[in-house]
Amino acid sequence: MNDATILHRITALVDREHELRQSRVDSSLDEESEHRELRTLEVQLDQFWDLLRQRRAKREFGADPDEAAPRSISAVEHYLQ
Repeated sequence: MNDATILHRITALVDREHELRQSRVDSSLDEESEHRELRTLEVQLDQFWDLLRQRRAKREFGADPDEAAPRSISAVEHYLQ
C-alpha cells in the first residue's frame, strides 16, 4: 500500500466520521450505534496514521517504505500520546 492509498483511506474514514456525527445530530442514528462505529473508525485511523508514519520514517532514513507493515490494534492503541 503506497502513501497515496493510505491517505485516501484516512480521508474516507474521516468523511465517514463526519457523516456519523451528522447522523447523530439529525437523530437518524442512535447513540450506541454511533459510539460503536466511531470506536471502530478511530482504531482504523490510528492504524493507518501509524502505517503512514512508519513509511515516512523508513524513507527518511534510507530504508524501503514498502517494508512498513500495519501494526496490531493493541500495539497502536497503547502508544503514549
